[in-house]
Amino acid sequence: MRRAVIMASVMLLSLTAFAGKAEREYMKNEVAPAVKAAEAKFKEACGCALKITVKDSIKTTDDMYEAKHIAESVTEGAPEYCTDAESKKAVCQMKSLDITKDKEAKFTFKDGKGVASTDGQVYTSFELMTRELDK
Repeated sequence: MRRAVIMASVMLLSLTAFAGKAEREYMKNEVAPAVKAAEAKFKEACGCALKITVKDSIKTTDDMYEAKHIAESVTEGAPEYCTDAESKKAVCQMKSLDITKDKEAKFTFKDGKGVASTDGQVYTSFELMTRELDK
């Protein structure tokens, strides 16, 4: 029994030792490119710049997976939404977008800054953002 506990402890220690590397690699190889693509596509489609920042509350690869989906939603949604001057004006109010983890997935907007959050299981879509921006 004692040997099993020691082995389990060693395995847990091994997994946590590599957790930081896995998150750094996922952020570098998956999330950062998705954010850059979203910023570029938003500017191309809507005619204005959007600075997207993944906040420190996004820590695990599960959270990063949802953050990546938020960015991809902007990439896919901007060209579909920004098809007329009124729509472009509505979304161009947003100068920056923070991606965070919170108790619930939601979008808030104030003073040019959008905050799209994930609860770790659900992400905020661009469609939800535009509903708030287009009020």
